[in-house]
Amino acid sequence: MKTEHVKIKVWDLPTRIFHWAMVLLMALLWWSADAGEMQWHQIFAYSLLILIGFRLLWGLIGSDTAKFSHFVHHPKIVMEYLKDTRTKGVSRVLGHNPMGGYMVVVLIAVISLQLVTGLFATDDIFTEGPLYSYVSSDSSAFLTWLHKLNFNFILLLSVVHVLAVIVHAMKGDRLVGAMLSGYKNIPRVELSSAHSSQLTFKSVWLALMLLGLLATVVFFYLIWPIVQAL
Repeated sequence: MKTEHVKIKVWDLPTRIFHWAMVLLMALLWWSADAGEMQWHQIFAYSLLILIGFRLLWGLIGSDTAKFSHFVHHPKIVMEYLKDTRTKGVSRVLGHNPMGGYMVVVLIAVISLQLVTGLFATDDIFTEGPLYSYVSSDSSAFLTWLHKLNFNFILLLSVVHVLAVIVHAMKGDRLVGAMLSGYKNIPRVELSSAHSSQLTFKSVWLALMLLGLLATVVFFYLIWPIVQAL
């Protein structure tokens, strides 16, 4: 007997754009640092700063599945989810599952740390972070070291994230497709009334307003001086 599926909207457009824009910017940051293109590295970093700032705000006032309150659960719930996963297999969740929610928080935290340490870092040749002069040379050296070390940790977390996505895909829960289209196909037998009736999505215009405000501030105070120097 063929299983009937129901198409449910899970991710709003702002959340999806944030996700893929962050993937692109992380790749560009890696390339620019490796190629010694430090001015572009700074521009990409400040663009990422805009995205992270937006995601933090959207996590407070955005659509249901984007809110931290929707996917950051008590550790007991996470442990119960892991136990159920071991015994029953991967279950489909509208939004981030309890373990994935913690991964989102950790990734945002370590990327934020990367951005903050970069503000004080220096390559000891031509490029210095905009707040380099506010700390001692020893402090800047430590923050530069932490900036480089933390990037390796980001790479490790990225690998873990990709492996988790692959495992879910093998179990029939296609997370990449949902993050592209915004929709998930859920078997009707797994669908509860709570799944289908309680998700609300905020206006894209609200997201654009927040993003535009953040972009304006970061552009004029951080990006424009670099552009003028190019």
